[in-house]
Amino acid sequence: MGILQDLLKDIPLPKMAKVKQRFDDRKIENIDEALNEKLQRVEITGKIKPGMEVAIAVGSRGMDRLVEVTALTVQFLKDLGAKPFIVPSMGSHGGATAEGQREVLAHLGVTEESVKAEIRSSMEVIKLGELPNGLPVYIDRYASLADGIVVINRIKPHTAFRGRVESGIMKMISIGLGKQKGAEACHQLGFKYMAENVPAMAKLIMEKTPILFGVATLENAFDKVARIEVLATEEIEEKEPELQALAKELLPKLFFDELDVLVINEIGKNISGDGMDPNITGRYPTPYAHGGPDVNKMVVLDLTHETEGNANGVGTADFTTQRLVDKMNREFTYANGLTSTVVAPTKIATTLANDQEAIKAAIKTCNILDFTKVKMVRIKNTLEISEIEVSEALLEHITQHPQMEQCSDLYEIQFDENGNITEGK
Repeated sequence: MGILQDLLKDIPLPKMAKVKQRFDDRKIENIDEALNEKLQRVEITGKIKPGMEVAIAVGSRGMDRLVEVTALTVQFLKDLGAKPFIVPSMGSHGGATAEGQREVLAHLGVTEESVKAEIRSSMEVIKLGELPNGLPVYIDRYASLADGIVVINRIKPHTAFRGRVESGIMKMISIGLGKQKGAEACHQLGFKYMAENVPAMAKLIMEKTPILFGVATLENAFDKVARIEVLATEEIEEKEPELQALAKELLPKLFFDELDVLVINEIGKNISGDGMDPNITGRYPTPYAHGGPDVNKMVVLDLTHETEGNANGVGTADFTTQRLVDKMNREFTYANGLTSTVVAPTKIATTLANDQEAIKAAIKTCNILDFTKVKMVRIKNTLEISEIEVSEALLEHITQHPQMEQCSDLYEIQFDENGNITEGK
């Protein structure tokens, strides 16, 4: 027996029970009707003139109904005599190449055929000016040549900073439309100042370019569109903060204030840009964001297949497994930190041989006197938290919570001969 195995051999593992968490699942069924109603306001239609070329900014993040929302916006503009085209607006994503960004859109279902509009993809930008702090402000060259610009994006809390606006229309204008140079400039001074720089850059762009309106969606806890809004340029600065606050309320969450141990089966870029959503885990890559449970020790066990070895986020955890590290593509992972300037999530957490040892290590170090009373939760990933596992010590909390319900008896966690979990993976 090795030193680590000897240190962990007497650490008890708690019995677990399955628990259902209930979230508001209201969603918009008829997206065509909802969006067309918002587009038909005179504040929007009055901006469109026959013959004008309109660039529609479309991003890289997974957004429910993105193809339909984009296609409907294209058709709306065409019906008023405009000539819309699509501009990939995703900072440095897609390998920071024109073809790569076109491929990212295609992966999301946005093609010239699906939205009935030409896609003009280029990494070339025009410098519009500088903020008082010296930050340069850029915009996509194709968008700069258009007679009008429309922005489509989901509004949601950011994972690395807090502000009146976070991820949404203004961030899409400042970073998305700014391509690689704009993203690099906005990140240059770090997330500490992002809450100031994002709206400041967006305001400068709105003053100097013909931005017409933004189409904003808000998603429920199941990543379905719960609300859609169309904001005229002059409404964006005032109304986006209200929508940001509502987006926070709609987020799924773990209904615990404090946990001794949080175990996450898998992380990956297809789950979150951070591998796992910090808004769920309560663990953030920077000190400039907050919210979620206070977790003493966190364990990540594996990578998703879709992340292709990108293990960004593993450094946010305390413990991981050799299995995850063996799957890690360090070049892909480290590229994340070099772009965002946030490198803590790309470090490798303390690595144990298997699931069992990693979980025991977390329990041993979670700073409680009686390990049999550990408050532990295990989830598949941060996208799927409608059903979770909780340890016996949390069951009283479950019975008193209106949005949680125990749905199994207590059971022992099952491991295979290699010490990895066999059930619920």
